[in-house]
Amino acid sequence: MKTRLILTLLFTAGASIAYAQPTTTVKTDKGEVLAGENGMTLYTFKNDKKGVSNCYEACAQNWPPYMAAAGAKAEGAYSIVDRKDGGKQWAKDGMPLYFWVKDTKKGDTTGDGVKGVWDVAKP
Repeated sequence: MKTRLILTLLFTAGASIAYAQPTTTVKTDKGEVLAGENGMTLYTFKNDKKGVSNCYEACAQNWPPYMAAAGAKAEGAYSIVDRKDGGKQWAKDGMPLYFWVKDTKKGDTTGDGVKGVWDVAKP
């Protein structure tokens, strides 16, 4: 019984990690866009480079990085970027992914085009 419980807990933990990838899409006024598991739109930052986040401090307060859970595994077009603050962030096609603090509900895309450097992330 104890072994079964431990195996169930391990399987459940592994399943939640597997689904932590930003594979959800939502319909918006910009078409289908990537969203975090919370349903909120994800964005890319033109000042980033593939595999490198350049959004920290005030930038990251307004554009929270889409953080990867401990033990998350990269798969397909999704990779994990090591942040200089020690965190791990999801990326699609190498470009780090972010939320926008002014989006308040699923399907909002108010961050698209901000300062000409933020774009909704497309599937």
